[in-house]
Amino acid sequence: MHEDVERCVRAVQSKDARFDGWFFCAVITTGIYCRPSCPVVPPKIKNMRFYPSAAAAQLAGFRACKRCRPDASPGSPRWNERADVVARTMRMIADGVVDRAGVPGLATQLGYSTRQIERQLLAELGAGPLALARAQRAQTARLLIETSTLPMSDVAFAAGFASIRTFNDTVREVFALTPTQLRDRVARGRPVATPGTLSLRLPFRAPLCPGNLFGHLAATAVPGVEEWRDGAYRRTLRLPYGHGIATLRPLPDHVGCRLALTDLRDLSTAISRCRRLLDLDADPVAVDDLLRGDPVLAPLVDKDLGRRVPRTVDASEFAVRAVLGQQVSTAAARTHAARLVIAHGEPITDAAGGLTHLFPGPAALASMDPAALALPRARRTTLTTLVAALAADEIDLSVGGDWHRARAQLSALPGVGPWTVETIAMRALGDPDAFIPTDLGVRLAAGKIGLPATPAALIRHAVAWRPWRAYAVQHLWATGDHPVNRLPAD
Repeated sequence: MHEDVERCVRAVQSKDARFDGWFFCAVITTGIYCRPSCPVVPPKIKNMRFYPSAAAAQLAGFRACKRCRPDASPGSPRWNERADVVARTMRMIADGVVDRAGVPGLATQLGYSTRQIERQLLAELGAGPLALARAQRAQTARLLIETSTLPMSDVAFAAGFASIRTFNDTVREVFALTPTQLRDRVARGRPVATPGTLSLRLPFRAPLCPGNLFGHLAATAVPGVEEWRDGAYRRTLRLPYGHGIATLRPLPDHVGCRLALTDLRDLSTAISRCRRLLDLDADPVAVDDLLRGDPVLAPLVDKDLGRRVPRTVDASEFAVRAVLGQQVSTAAARTHAARLVIAHGEPITDAAGGLTHLFPGPAALASMDPAALALPRARRTTLTTLVAALAADEIDLSVGGDWHRARAQLSALPGVGPWTVETIAMRALGDPDAFIPTDLGVRLAAGKIGLPATPAALIRHAVAWRPWRAYAVQHLWATGDHPVNRLPAD
């Protein structure tokens, strides 16, 4: 979009927040780059320059605006809409792969050479993987500087910097302030956070409908791993360096996020996974406009603008839960999952609530006794086969995985049919076009509002909803009176 100068200029002059994260506007006379919705007086058109990423603007020598904080913009929706190598790379960078494995490790996981990755990112984003990871480290550093009382040396290493000098130089270059000056700008009287606990705001593109998003997560919550408490959804997180607890609260203009982490090096990964869980980088206007083009769906869309797809923080966990949920009620699926958690989950301490365990990973579940599962024999076979394949890395459900290959790998397992595959694609892989026409709730809703009720006919009708069929499913589910469609009472 940054190459469409006329469109970018209109977005900046109208301060259109919908385009925050899509591109960045730099001003050559001030040396500053901003998000399109920056509240300052728009610069002259001849002084504007447009970049596809914050990293590209930083490479060009511009520093971040102190008013609009462009580094904290919602992420570009392109990376969650697409399945090509650039989108997969961006999802992996957001998940911290470059910080943990370097660019060679990133390229290996993607199955491409380092040179190919560099070339494709430079062509589309104006910056390579190192520059993009550096921009993310700078944002993480600012969060730690402004929301904690950690010593700067601890901030530097928690944010992923290899040295204090690199940390200081990067912060000065990106924000035109030293780390100490950044901290001093925070209002006096800030409450001191509990060590290892951070409070921050997760921005999103308006509108956002919190009912189905938080309602679904709360209604399907696995006891001990998830809970709804005091108006917030809480869950445990398994992270690369340790574990954490996320408390997510829907508010009018942002999602309040409180993270309790055992290792602060997991901060950027935890934020990325929470944003992905809540689908906060979506472009709701584009989704709603397309779905509203179907006169049957239009009333549902107009009733609840900005519906998101509730996703997951752990794809392997969700795949296991999807199999447990085959042909049973929500309550039964929760019960089966809770038994696995008690038997195989890793205990944790939660001083602020009732969370007790991390959901067991594939390695822990691989040792379970199938006879101990209160499931039909065929489903026990499906579950144990899935767990074995996940533990052996024979199925790639990671954020950088190939959606089409993952579908094929899942479909090859016994007992994994189209409903399970597309449910996992929708919520674990994050494919916005995943569609489950065989789902009972979808079929009942389709018949209720006048859509074709048979799967084949519904698939033909839903061609017009592409590439947002997963969002259409959310609107169809909303026609039923079920707890997944509304915020729970405290």
